[in-house]
Amino acid sequence: MKAYDYVILGAGAAGLSLAYHMVQSPLSDRRILIVDREEKNRNDRTWCFWSRRTEVFEPIYFHSWPRLSVTHWKEQLDLDLGDYTYRMIRGADYYRFILSELRKYANVTFIQGEIEAVNQDADGVTVVVEGREHRGGWGFDSTFSFSSWKPQPQRYHYLWQHFKGWVIETDRAIFDPGQGTLFDFRTPQDGAMRFMYVLPWSTNQALVEYTLFSAALLDDQAYDEALRMYLQEVLRVQGYRILEQERGIIPMTDHPFARRVGHRILNIGTKGGLVKPSSGYAFMRIQADSAAIVRSLITRGHPFALSRVPRRFHVFDRIMLQVMSRHGDRMADIFMQLFRNNPAWRIFRFLDEQASWGECLQVLASLPPGPFLQALWRVYIAQRL
Repeated sequence: MKAYDYVILGAGAAGLSLAYHMVQSPLSDRRILIVDREEKNRNDRTWCFWSRRTEVFEPIYFHSWPRLSVTHWKEQLDLDLGDYTYRMIRGADYYRFILSELRKYANVTFIQGEIEAVNQDADGVTVVVEGREHRGGWGFDSTFSFSSWKPQPQRYHYLWQHFKGWVIETDRAIFDPGQGTLFDFRTPQDGAMRFMYVLPWSTNQALVEYTLFSAALLDDQAYDEALRMYLQEVLRVQGYRILEQERGIIPMTDHPFARRVGHRILNIGTKGGLVKPSSGYAFMRIQADSAAIVRSLITRGHPFALSRVPRRFHVFDRIMLQVMSRHGDRMADIFMQLFRNNPAWRIFRFLDEQASWGECLQVLASLPPGPFLQALWRVYIAQRL
């Protein structure tokens, strides 16, 4: 049985990011095993995020938008991004970039197959992949499964961010490739927060995505019908072709996710709670987490010396989830008010959990007090009475 220093379970965003950060550090000579059930060679997802820095992934940005808008039936807000830019990375480009770098290192091994068991003792972890055992000093697990999740609805909030997107090519030039639409609420809300998300990269090609924050999912036909109605009745697109489609489901919850599992395993990615509960964004959080894990391994000899998010942001997430759960029909107006009363860069800092107390208070003061005070009462006071 070959021994490794690190075993990474899952070769998605979190697993590959961690491996990449490892080989870019003084840990580059360590023996790393990466296990996944399938080969990563398809454009199976898209990651979008805002950033104000030069990132290591800049060579594979598919497109960047210096301008964003938020739209409702009677109002369009052109957002002040400050020095932020909104960026897109396509899954196929990400996998190609990371895997080409990792394959330069003979000490990095890939195994494709089903993970049948994961065990640990005081000295390391043992992973069984299709009947064969593999041993490692530390394990990093990103293999989140909805079927293994045990919700506790009496204690926590559970929403899904679920979406379907079409990459379309139109017969005529209708898009501005320099401006994306972060939220377009010109679609029936029907008791839940629903919006269209439009990211063009040419005058006639764009990703148009129908997104909902709700407790119930839709059947595939409902997503398609909403997309058709939006393109025809709102954007007035008469002729277009669907080049690609994507679907996704992201948990948005304040349910705690375990990070440390026993003495030798650290959960990462969605399984480690890296999805922002109130927004669903995760890509840049995963990058920061990967860098922190590497620092901990180098300085402490273990991966668990990770800083905690200030508690106030957990409070804000819980309150927002409560409002979304109870006032889905009001979320379009609430979000329009949020962006009307704040520059987007302040909201980005707030969502990135980097905002100062003063910036947090500015964001909170810009929101309608009624539903948020009610949420505060229900989440933190009524439950204790």
